[in-house]
Amino acid sequence: MLKKLLGIAPKLESDGSYSPSKVAIKLGTADKTDFENIAYPKYKGKQSKILVIFTEQKNMTMQNGKKFSTGNHPVEALLPMLHLKNAGFDFEIATPTGKPVVFEMWAFPNKDEHVQAIYKEYKSDFERPRKLQNFIATSFADPSSYAAVFVPGGHGAMLGIPEDRNVGEILNWAHENDLFTISLCHGPGSFLATTLGNQQFIYEGYKMAVFPDSVDKMTPKIGYLPGQMPFGLSEKLKSLGANIVNTKSDKTVCVDRKLITGASPLASNELGKLAANTLLKALT
Repeated sequence: MLKKLLGIAPKLESDGSYSPSKVAIKLGTADKTDFENIAYPKYKGKQSKILVIFTEQKNMTMQNGKKFSTGNHPVEALLPMLHLKNAGFDFEIATPTGKPVVFEMWAFPNKDEHVQAIYKEYKSDFERPRKLQNFIATSFADPSSYAAVFVPGGHGAMLGIPEDRNVGEILNWAHENDLFTISLCHGPGSFLATTLGNQQFIYEGYKMAVFPDSVDKMTPKIGYLPGQMPFGLSEKLKSLGANIVNTKSDKTVCVDRKLITGASPLASNELGKLAANTLLKALT
């Protein structure tokens, strides 16, 4: 009751999951983003496609058994897409089994016209995405049409995707064909899929920016999460040989070889700029 009075009690949803508290929403989200509408030189080459792998799962079970209402963070997905679109790239939207993309709609910046526009533009693709298995069957033979694979963040990126063999196969395909891989926040949870079947972690020794476990451990205090995370993503990646470059959930972005990463939702705009400029420089 005291937590409710203080506004730090997670909000119970109709399906029994919990979304962030009023205080957490106020502190952790915004109606408008810091998106910079940059006029990049348009890429006009063959490698114009970017595969975007979204989660199709909503609820994350915390250590205390409570479920967090999550999905992909809309800002972390749509701001990088806006920059890459402005630079001349297009997207193929996919989920593991072709079920609709799940967004953390409680984090949607409803007063941001640019985010609203790209969300509406790809809404039908979000509702009817490609299956990863179909992508493998039809697109693996032609890597020269693709520039990158992008895995947006949001805690939902840790649901199903790290255990999905198709995700691991696609990330290995991108790595072997010298394509870029882009991710941020909790999206690097997808990198764990490259170790399935006792395979070596393909990003061992890479520098990357990832959402800090230390922040995830603190957020239940303000009701952002309804309990402690099932596992620490940063520590797991470190144990596999990744070099995490950030300690805060800030605007840190990083590029190491063909891997482009960002630390948190706050890094979404910076990641978009870095990805757009890096791809344009490499491909033109």
